[in-house]
Amino acid sequence: MDKFIIEGPAPLKGTVPISGSKNAALPLMAASLLGDSKSTIHTVPRLKDIYTFNEVIKETGTNVQFLEKDNRLEINPVNLNSLFAPYELVRKMRASFYMLGALIGHSGEAKVSLPGGCAWGPRPVDLHLKGFETMGVNIRLDKGYVYASMDNATVEGGEFTLNPSSVGATINLVLGAVKRAKKFVIKNAAKEPDVVLLCKMLKQMGADIEGIGTDTLIIQKVDSLQGVVFSNDPDRIETGTFMIAAALHPESEVTLAGCKPEDLGAFPKSFKKLGLDFKIDDSNIHIKSNPDIRPVSVTTKIYPGFPTDLQAQWATLMTQAHGTSVITDTVYFDRFSYVPELNRLGANLKVEKNRVTVHGKTPLTGASVMSTDLRASVSLVLAALVAEGTSEILRVYHLDRGYEQLEKKLNRAGASITRMPQ
Repeated sequence: MDKFIIEGPAPLKGTVPISGSKNAALPLMAASLLGDSKSTIHTVPRLKDIYTFNEVIKETGTNVQFLEKDNRLEINPVNLNSLFAPYELVRKMRASFYMLGALIGHSGEAKVSLPGGCAWGPRPVDLHLKGFETMGVNIRLDKGYVYASMDNATVEGGEFTLNPSSVGATINLVLGAVKRAKKFVIKNAAKEPDVVLLCKMLKQMGADIEGIGTDTLIIQKVDSLQGVVFSNDPDRIETGTFMIAAALHPESEVTLAGCKPEDLGAFPKSFKKLGLDFKIDDSNIHIKSNPDIRPVSVTTKIYPGFPTDLQAQWATLMTQAHGTSVITDTVYFDRFSYVPELNRLGANLKVEKNRVTVHGKTPLTGASVMSTDLRASVSLVLAALVAEGTSEILRVYHLDRGYEQLEKKLNRAGASITRMPQ
């Protein structure tokens, strides 16, 4: 287990490249199992979650080759001979549960462990299972495993409304339906870029999906899908995180390269209100900060609203704004484990139910703090970059799940971050 030692404060200068999206890559990897031949996915980030899912996929007999230097992943399911995703691997990451839809889509049956992942918030898989039952799939739970089966090679399908809308459930149901359901309609489907990209890849493979990018997906069965060559999208959450990092120090001036700004949803609207120099130029985002950041209150919502995956980072930014701001999370009500750790650094944050009030501007001072989940962890790193003195960020293995070479990218831009054993 590693930790970061961060010396602050340090302005960021120069160009920071954006990596491929983890949250988009994982569904694309699952979709590769539905092809009759090899699929190649470009721009896959080198992250712990990617390596974990590779191991889950290999358990089925699928050939997986990760050409890390090129960020290229090759998945060939022609020898897929096991429909089992074990607890030992699935427990490490919730997205491994996509194996349920992928294996149903591939073979009409599956045995998949109930998932693990971040240690905050109840994120039940009931919606996934109810959706599959509506589709016509037989679902049985036994000793922590989901057993899925079908009476015939094809199910009738039907119509299912996601309440609430869910990215994970939308992805799983799409994966399961494209080769098995005569016609399946998903209402209140998630519209996140990750879902759109998955559907585009499946369409390229030969799937029949209508309504891509809307909240109603209409899927009609096809007999087979072909492997494809497909490119992953830039990571919109990494993009937003580095935008916040650039805004934090008054002397920072950063260009983020290789972005997809249209995937950021409502985030740029909030960012513009900060009062700093901010310009989007095709796939590049230019940010020049200043000493007078304005307080901007935000409320997280499902896409295209302000992302819940950026609320911890935004709270960190608001500690350096001149005034009081309020961050409300309507997606997950208990995603505030970072608050006491930020307060240890000198911030003035108060949580009440699903809302945190930030009183700024507060000078931050280096301290030892504990990471609790992926986005909370990076919020502490951002705070340490503007804190006076030395900070110690413990349990940074969370960061390795979602940010490719985080400390290397920040150090090249002027930060002072050292990774060492905890």
